[in-house]
Amino acid sequence: MKGVKGVETRMLTKKAARKQSMRREVPLHVMMIPGMIALIVFAYIPMAGLVIAFQRFNPAKGLFGDNPLIGWDNFRFIFAMPGIWRVIYNTLYISIMKILFGTLVPIAVALMLNECRTVMFKRTIQTTVYFPYFLSWIVLGGLFLDNLSPSSGIVNQIIKGFGGQEIYFLGDNKWFPFTLISTDVWKNFGFNSIVYLAAITSIDTSLYEAAAIDGAGRWKQVLHITLPGMRMIVVLMMVLSLGNLFNAGFEQIFNLYTPQVYESGDVIDTLIYRVGLQQAQFGPSTAIGLVKACVSMILISISYYVAWKHFDYQIF
Repeated sequence: MKGVKGVETRMLTKKAARKQSMRREVPLHVMMIPGMIALIVFAYIPMAGLVIAFQRFNPAKGLFGDNPLIGWDNFRFIFAMPGIWRVIYNTLYISIMKILFGTLVPIAVALMLNECRTVMFKRTIQTTVYFPYFLSWIVLGGLFLDNLSPSSGIVNQIIKGFGGQEIYFLGDNKWFPFTLISTDVWKNFGFNSIVYLAAITSIDTSLYEAAAIDGAGRWKQVLHITLPGMRMIVVLMMVLSLGNLFNAGFEQIFNLYTPQVYESGDVIDTLIYRVGLQQAQFGPSTAIGLVKACVSMILISISYYVAWKHFDYQIF
């Protein structure tokens, strides 16, 4: 009897704790309502337009007009388009390189900032490298167009000053992917380093003290304490980045590319823009977007499952 009463008491205690927790979280859920409304209005309701991918769409008839259904013809059309596999390759290549260098560079910056002992100097550097993250690609696009110009840009002036030949960074298919990757890393590495700085500060300081007593220098401490201590968060961030594999960065590429570099810089999002808005082929462009969304959903689901299974990462 005592055992049964003990179980009942524990169950009642758990229920009371759950109710108290729910009451405590009510204000947080209320604060989510405006965001949820915006999400429904701008993300879920427009999904009704996906029916265009299966129609011969005529804008004059409207979304729910008498548009003939053509099944999978739009999908067959897009996969028969010349250069579609090149566009997919460009998207994957640029995305993978951005994820790779967008992880390595912030880690290096976080390690160097962690070694700074002058607080004022450290804060100045942090503020400086964080600042580009808050600038839009509209602003940065204009800056890069001027600074990377082959005739008057400061970068090419420096190259020519050392006896080199000017490089057409934004008009040469050999250099354009490198330009996209490097400028994206430059814009984001400061802000992304915050996560890794937080991971470093969570490492037990007694480990450093013990290593110093054993004669380990700063470099040895970084190799054998700091990097292993960051390993879990680094792998987690890489796994979560898997969901962005088909997002190569439309805003950046749209503001920097020209028809001269379509061969190396055209990605799925820019193709959707040109086919849908410039050429008014709404059915094929919607089909491309639907395929990309489905693949991205699968990748995001896999990445979050792996993060939950192996790193105990949960959104809720």
